[in-house]
Formats: sequence, structure tokens, C-alpha cells
Amino acid sequence: MKRYHIIVSGRVQGVGFRYFCVMNAQKFNLTGSVRNMSNGNVEIFVQGDPNNIDYFINIIEKGNMFIHVEEYQIKAMPVILDEKEFSYIY
Repeated sequence: MKRYHIIVSGRVQGVGFRYFCVMNAQKFNLTGSVRNMSNGNVEIFVQGDPNNIDYFINIIEKGNMFIHVEEYQIKAMPVILDEKEFSYIY
């Protein structure tokens, strides 16, 4: 089990990126959260199986026809044992 803090920049607000993250996190049984930041970036906390996190990161990095990730920064974080879901933070 691993947990990461990810800051994503690019065209990631106003294009359904948070929904995209939630749907893919659920698909890979990951927990955590996603929220828009005031500077136009998006902050993600993601936790789960390291292989599933890798799949998740690859998918969000590719985006879709609306989402364009220019870059992301990732940092390992301590695992939160009682976290149960991946959710939006407003």
C-alpha cells in the first residue's frame, strides 16, 4: 500500500478532470481525494496498490480530448489506514 500527493498542471480545471480522476480511482480501487486549487492546478491524494496507482497516473497523464496535463509533481506520503473512498473536495 502506498500514498502519494500529486499536483497536476495544464488544462485541468473546467474540463471534468476531477470527475475523470474519481472514475479512474474507483476503477482501480484507490482511495484519496481530488480538489481544484486557486492557482489553476489540481491536487490529488491517491492511495492503494502501487501497480494500480501507476495505471491511474498513466491514465490521468494522458487525459482525454478536453484534459491536457502539462506536468505533475508527485511526493510519497504516509498511508492513511482508515480511508475508504476516493472523493471530491470542494
